[in-house]
Amino acid sequence: MRKFFSTIFLLMLFVSCGENPKGKNEIEQKEEVAVEQQDTVIKEKKTPKNIFRTFEKLKDTTFVRLADFSDGFAYEMRYATKNNFLKEQVYECAECYTRVITAKALLKANEDFKQSGVRIKFFDCYRPNSVQYKMWKIVPNPQYVANPKKGSIHNKGGAVDITLESLDGEELDMGTDFDFFGKRAYHDNFDLPKEVLDNRKLLKETMEKHGFWSTRTEWWHYNLNGAHKYPIANFKWDCN
Repeated sequence: MRKFFSTIFLLMLFVSCGENPKGKNEIEQKEEVAVEQQDTVIKEKKTPKNIFRTFEKLKDTTFVRLADFSDGFAYEMRYATKNNFLKEQVYECAECYTRVITAKALLKANEDFKQSGVRIKFFDCYRPNSVQYKMWKIVPNPQYVANPKKGSIHNKGGAVDITLESLDGEELDMGTDFDFFGKRAYHDNFDLPKEVLDNRKLLKETMEKHGFWSTRTEWWHYNLNGAHKYPIANFKWDCN
């Protein structure tokens, strides 16, 4: 009988050690980098308030949620509402994902903007290709919506639609609203108030400094250099 209980004890000890082979406690295990979904997406996990992840060990092509890395941005994700040129909500919920390489550049740009007393405010970030198809169905015009068969750089995690706001949350005057399709939104339209031109210049020059290039007809749209080479993606974030 004594031999029987000794065997049971040894088995329990073995199982207990097997559950935590490296001796890590529960908190340490939770802080490990989450496994990537299909090697491209960091799964969402809850983190303590004001504790943010680092990019260490993450591939540049991995998709990440910006709010998990910084609380220094502002968001107004228009396509999760009907307040957009489509007049339709095409996202189930509002989130801002980009690839790691894009996120790194955005964080650096935002640090520069803060030196001028402003910060980046996002209207759109990564866009699943299925959403691109929804948009194309509503407005099948390549002048306004990229053909989903070819894809947008938004679908590749390398494009963002942004403006600037003060650190108190007041948007800078850019001359038009987001998604205004007309000459007043063009970068080469200089027939605008000096304040508007100065604000656009600050946005454009700072973004270009950090590796982004602009679209001539949309003051809000910026693509990361080289992002066109990444594949079109269609993962959807969890709205729960």
